[in-house]
Amino acid sequence: MPLPTHNKTIVTLGELTRSIQHTVARHYNDAYWVKAELNKLNFYRPSGHCYPELVEKHAGKIIAQMRATLWKEDYRDINRRFLEVLKEPLMDGIKVLLLVRVSFDPVYGLSLRIIDIDPSYTLGDLEKEKQLSIDRLIKEEIFDANKQVALPLLPQRIALISAESSKGYADFVRIIDQNPWGYRFYYHLFPSVLQGDKAVEAISGQLRLINRVKHHFDLVAIVRGGGGDVGLSCYNHYTLAREVALFPLPVLTGIGHATNETVVEMVAHTNEITPTKLAGSLLQSFQTFDNSVSLCEDKVKQHIREQLRSEWQLFGQQARLFRIHARAMLYKHQGWLKEHTTAMARQVRTLIKQTSDYVIKLKVEQLSRHSKALMRATCEPLKPLSERLIRSTTQVVNDTRTKIGQYERSVKQMQPENVLKRGFSITRHKGTAIKCAKQVSEGQELETTLYDGFIQSKIVSVRKPSNKQTNNEKQN
Repeated sequence: MPLPTHNKTIVTLGELTRSIQHTVARHYNDAYWVKAELNKLNFYRPSGHCYPELVEKHAGKIIAQMRATLWKEDYRDINRRFLEVLKEPLMDGIKVLLLVRVSFDPVYGLSLRIIDIDPSYTLGDLEKEKQLSIDRLIKEEIFDANKQVALPLLPQRIALISAESSKGYADFVRIIDQNPWGYRFYYHLFPSVLQGDKAVEAISGQLRLINRVKHHFDLVAIVRGGGGDVGLSCYNHYTLAREVALFPLPVLTGIGHATNETVVEMVAHTNEITPTKLAGSLLQSFQTFDNSVSLCEDKVKQHIREQLRSEWQLFGQQARLFRIHARAMLYKHQGWLKEHTTAMARQVRTLIKQTSDYVIKLKVEQLSRHSKALMRATCEPLKPLSERLIRSTTQVVNDTRTKIGQYERSVKQMQPENVLKRGFSITRHKGTAIKCAKQVSEGQELETTLYDGFIQSKIVSVRKPSNKQTNNEKQN
């Protein structure tokens, strides 16, 4: 009971707290749906109870704060539904819609007992934030900016944003380092927090750092292990999405197994659902180029083989044609040589006979003339006449000998062995010289006489000369 003292009403602390307790119980006897941010879950594993810290923020500042309790059984049911809907458990830093009862305890003070939490509200809040970021990026006309940045044909230098302890980072590095084709990549890790509110500033800060050394890299890869929508909510944040959209290098993402794309994944140059698939896509670009080069190599080899085959066929045709023409020319000149040799021999014999008759006749005539002159010139001394006769006879004999020597040299040059020395040959069949193609037939064996030996050959084919060749032979 209150005690009046010197016009002051004094109550004990217990009386005051019990009064407050009764007042709260009387005026707040219903359950209330409350929107708040789960600043800290404060889960105690030994008991299984949670003592969440609930806050409301405005412009980044806390404007309301209260303790809450979430008993073991309620936490277990609520957490199970969060896993079913959001694919993630309750965690710090998410916005929630809670069904609570207000309670006041004289010892522990005012608190909220959490009866239920609606996971669909949290999911809807994430989608709302996501859509606002998308609308803003589209309005600013930068939503597709990073997709317009050219990705190198063979990107090898990778700026990697991840956590060194992340399974996604380990998978990505393992795939590109142990690829069976031996492709080599250079990558540098820029470590960062990968989820929660701190992830936005951490990843943005690493992007700004990479931007200062962008000339060392071909692309940026953001990778992390699997997660649900709540864990990936930082990737829907406008600030981080804007950093990615405006980044001067291609940004590639592989940030989890969520079924819905985050805004960062949407604005990134290339998005793969997992780090493993992202590493595979980089390897695929090398394989595609490698296959193209191999295909071109095969085409070049095939083209070269076809060209060689075509040139070889053409060479074979030209060689056969050359052999045909060579044989024809050989046959033609063999006949010409024999005919001219025979004609020349006849001419030489005739010339020798004519020359001999001429010399004899000339000597007789000269001797007769000189004798008559000697007899007529009885008055001339015998000695001078004799000397003149000797000189005249000697001169005639010398001239005649010189002409005969010239004729002999011409005859020797036209002898068969000397003609053969100049590259001609004589072809015989059974001892008979071949003058024309009609004298032989396929399968017969021939003997060809050269200057320094003989050649035995067998006829493969006999070809008649063309009309043009026949006309030329007749003219010759």
